[in-house]
Amino acid sequence: MPYIDGFVVPLPKKNLSRYRAMAKKAAKVWREHGALAFRECVADDVKMGKWTSFPRAVKMKKNETVVFSYIVYKSRAGRDKCLARVMKDPRLAAMMNPKAMPFDGKRMIYGGFKVIVEA
Repeated sequence: MPYIDGFVVPLPKKNLSRYRAMAKKAAKVWREHGALAFRECVADDVKMGKWTSFPRAVKMKKNETVVFSYIVYKSRAGRDKCLARVMKDPRLAAMMNPKAMPFDGKRMIYGGFKVIVEA
């Protein structure tokens, strides 16, 4: 079964084009280093929940939206190899700087997931 890295990010709406450019560059690097798929999705039908929701999870502010992203790998081992290469890739060095990010990285949620159903 494949392995997935998932991310939820609060993004100031004014930074959407900057984020998209950064994501396109990152997608190319991730794919070159072994990722099978790289998806960036901006909220379209995401409401503030009473107790939980994507907006609540990232403490979304009035001028922000939510981005949900995921990267697909062949396996956990494949992900670990890919990620090690990506983190050393000089093309991404500038965007790894927290001050250069078009979003608040402290409110980003991320993690690795085992696929349990694939249809």
